[in-house]
Amino acid sequence: MKNEKLTTDEYNALEFIRRGARSDRVNACVGRNAKRLSGLKMITYGRDGRVDLTEKGQQVLFLRSCIEALGALSQDPQAPVAGDVAQFLSRKSHIAPRPEGGFDVTAKGQESLADIQAQEPRK
Repeated sequence: MKNEKLTTDEYNALEFIRRGARSDRVNACVGRNAKRLSGLKMITYGRDGRVDLTEKGQQVLFLRSCIEALGALSQDPQAPVAGDVAQFLSRKSHIAPRPEGGFDVTAKGQESLADIQAQEPRK
């Protein structure tokens, strides 16, 4: 199995591509990481040299935004959360809406967040 742990730089490259980078020469970040991301099947090259995000790449970015949202909500229940992320986390019972606005992280959400943070290398 391949090592699919991505660095911050690789996540940034995926985000640049998601926002519309047309080729791997758009900026240095995309250029540095394009070969590995292509090998992991997160981006594809078109015949004209254009880079596109695959469904796997989109899923990785979405999961990263879910993890970041859980972390932000555990610190501040009023933290802004994208609509699709809030819907997904609510459906999975990781967050619950608060009557006064915002979201509370449920016990299941706290457990998942602790598990994810335990897997990440210490900085």
